[in-house]
Amino acid sequence: MTPALMLQGTGSDVGKSLLVAGLARAFSNRGFRVQPFKPQNMSNNAAVTIDGGEIGRAQALQARAARTPLRNDMNPVLLKPQSESGAQVIVHGQIYGNAKARDYQALKPRLMEKVLESFARIGKDADLILIEGAGSPAEINLRANDIANMGFAEAADIPVLLAGDIDRGGVIAQIVGTHSLLSTSEQQRLKGFIINKFRGDISLFEDGLKILTEKTGLANFGVLPFFRDADKLPQEDAFSISNQPARQDAIQFAVPVFSRISNFDDLDPLIAEPDVSVRMIKAGHPIPQGMDVIILPGSKATLADMDFLRSQGWDIDILSHVRQGGTVVGICGGYQMLGTKLSDPEGIEGDARTIDGLGLLDFTTHLGAVKKLEEEEGLDHLTGARITGYHMHVGHCAGPALDRPMIQLSSGDDGAISADNRLMGCYLHGIFANNEFRHKFINRFKLRKEKTDNFELVIENSLDNLSAHMEQFLDLDQMLEVANGTK
Repeated sequence: MTPALMLQGTGSDVGKSLLVAGLARAFSNRGFRVQPFKPQNMSNNAAVTIDGGEIGRAQALQARAARTPLRNDMNPVLLKPQSESGAQVIVHGQIYGNAKARDYQALKPRLMEKVLESFARIGKDADLILIEGAGSPAEINLRANDIANMGFAEAADIPVLLAGDIDRGGVIAQIVGTHSLLSTSEQQRLKGFIINKFRGDISLFEDGLKILTEKTGLANFGVLPFFRDADKLPQEDAFSISNQPARQDAIQFAVPVFSRISNFDDLDPLIAEPDVSVRMIKAGHPIPQGMDVIILPGSKATLADMDFLRSQGWDIDILSHVRQGGTVVGICGGYQMLGTKLSDPEGIEGDARTIDGLGLLDFTTHLGAVKKLEEEEGLDHLTGARITGYHMHVGHCAGPALDRPMIQLSSGDDGAISADNRLMGCYLHGIFANNEFRHKFINRFKLRKEKTDNFELVIENSLDNLSAHMEQFLDLDQMLEVANGTK
């Protein structure tokens, strides 16, 4: 059996994804063939795999940290929320169906077999598997048929570490409370804890560490200080979306945050630019006047988010922005919203219906059941730059606006752009990660004194820094002993 270690958390957003990414890079640097794994993930931020499927963006970053290609088996079950109570279920990278929350609980026993199949396959090409849990194992009301945390750990016979977030307060209660709610066999499987996001003098928490060990019997695997470059790495959860400090002389981008926003890591390269301000406009707030560019991002439920956009009055703000000479860019679902009509006759996203788009470009979108998942490369017509990216969408566009495509790809034309080059959109995700395109696009608004020369290098350097951070503060040797079953 391939050595494996699972990292579970005392709650959501305690830093599990980043911890696994940092450990993946650290053990990769030590010469191990590392594979990341997450049995069940819930996110509308996804990445295309070499198998022609999709997995959560967190596992994509972890795979990058481990220096291994993206595979469907890294995240065998991906839930993509489409409504307040339902989600699209992706299994082994492909659409399995849609399920309401209660129906999904009944589906889990069948999915455990799929999860264990993926875990077995991924172990064949690894010296070490690093596994990320979901939410918290203390959610014992959902313990029956669990495939995300202790249910999987017991089925696969994997040792577990527990991560707590001291930055949010109450970390002793987090860890002691979680431990107390586990069954006897689950407590025995739990080997130790990690304190994450510490700020200040670590020596002041020595008594806290003693209390944790006394109360739980768990070993301390380290106290990890807050990693200040965390915001340079892609975030997976929409809850993590935040505004960067605005500069008065910066080029101003505004992004309305849809209720089902997806693949918002498309914005990360812009956020990394020192002379660009990306303002994430959340519900209840208008899009400010005076923006240089409005970006309409991807959406997991485009028709529902078109309704949401109108309910916030953002359609009025966008049309005012256009009248004042502003630029609008739509990506994937945001691109579809730029057209005149959005049609879902088969009820792919819910009820079968047709609604009006923003009407900024003359084309219509018809949603269909076949999902396009493909990495692409080609030429951008706006700047003349060579670009790469990926498609992840359902839907087909048609209309006169498509006679002026935004991009020419190896698979054909993509998107549309207005004659004055101010209104544009395409299906291609990752377009702003292309350095030449990004620089030329931004330079249209201002001569720049500062810029991020290579966004991909920023990610790599941040992963290396995170790895060094963990080597310094966490007991990685003890983790290897646990993964190998020698401790």
